[in-house]
Amino acid sequence: MFMMADLFSLVFLIPLSYISFWFFQYMFMFLVFVFMLKYNFSGFEINFLFGLDNMSYYLSLLSYWICMLMMISSLKLYKMNNYYSLFLLVVNFLMISLLLAFSSLNLFSFYFFFEVSVIPTLVLIIGWGYQPERIEAGMYLLFYTMLFSLPMMIGLFVLYMEYNSLFFFKFFYSCNYILYLSLNMVFMVKIPMFFIHLWLPKAHVEAPVSGSMILAGVMLKLGGYGMIRLLKIFLPIWFYMNMYFILISLVGGFIVSLICLQQTDMKSLIAYSSVSHMGLVMSGILTMNSWGFIGGFVLMLAHGLCSSGLFCLSNLNYERVFSRSLYLNKGMMSYMPSLSFWWFMFCIMNMAAPPTLNLMGEIFLINSLVLYSSMTMIFLSLISFMGAAYSLFLFSYIQHGVMYSGFYSFYMGCGREYLLMFLHWFPLIILILMGDLFLIYSNI
Repeated sequence: MFMMADLFSLVFLIPLSYISFWFFQYMFMFLVFVFMLKYNFSGFEINFLFGLDNMSYYLSLLSYWICMLMMISSLKLYKMNNYYSLFLLVVNFLMISLLLAFSSLNLFSFYFFFEVSVIPTLVLIIGWGYQPERIEAGMYLLFYTMLFSLPMMIGLFVLYMEYNSLFFFKFFYSCNYILYLSLNMVFMVKIPMFFIHLWLPKAHVEAPVSGSMILAGVMLKLGGYGMIRLLKIFLPIWFYMNMYFILISLVGGFIVSLICLQQTDMKSLIAYSSVSHMGLVMSGILTMNSWGFIGGFVLMLAHGLCSSGLFCLSNLNYERVFSRSLYLNKGMMSYMPSLSFWWFMFCIMNMAAPPTLNLMGEIFLINSLVLYSSMTMIFLSLISFMGAAYSLFLFSYIQHGVMYSGFYSFYMGCGREYLLMFLHWFPLIILILMGDLFLIYSNI
């Protein structure tokens, strides 16, 4: 009942996108807080078509939250009259597709809405991106997803022939290696796994701030969510298959951390750091124990807010300096000390410093991976160290040094920008105080 009410509320918001930018935004914020009040402490809410358990609820709430922040961050579209009504419409359709994907009880409907959510993201990148290369970035995103999703569709038909149903709770164990690859490869692309991650940095660099926020905040989490839901089918063969992908993720996470240290573009650095963090999430999920599942789930939430906040900060600098180059964004601490505070907060969150939700997620993941194999400690320590290195590199390079002499005007931050940063930061701090909520439904 609640699910249908949320869905119809989003549908009825569509005409408002053509009436008023502000009114639409306020109504959307109202829906977010109504959804927050619906939290069910028994752990799940279910009806015939859709259902929300603990994990689905939090990821749906994250989608709502990030979509709300996308509107706050995109005031420039309204000021420049850059098709802002269409932008609101696209964000609304994206929210509907994400809500339906996270709450689907049927694997086919999950697959359908999983694919549908790519289209509004593609429209955001191609429609409001900054450079001509956005067309190529959009094609990368589309074809990487499409290429690996076709085997999944065939895998769905095989599952249906085997179980006579596509409801998640009707599945039992399978020993089919080809089915394992066909169902999980699309999620590995979405997370993304090292070797098939090339679409992500390109999409982030070319996307507008709202596109980067939804990509980092929610779209990558669809991959982790799908793996948590489907890996239980392959319990008889998980040990033989998962160790290869854990190895790729951990080694790849370290290599990507090294790549971060040689980036000159702020957005590119943040995008590559997402690949490193999500590699850790994926390897934790693949250990197939409850520590790994909970850790992956918590770090997905934490990374969604932290990475989205960093993209917002890079956009705030871009709107002033008109460049994302680390060589031109220098000495910001002298000019914008209040924004330097937010840069510091999000950089230490990115390196999982206490007391943030990122730390809680990484503690769970490190425990699960060390339980799986003590050899993983080598790459876990390297990834943690390099995470601190590139986060501090990003902060110190931007905030210190001599200001670029080519500036002729500058302006300080406004209340909207500080509200945007606060709404990214506050959940990361407050949720670690309520960490037991993530353990209510520990057998995710």
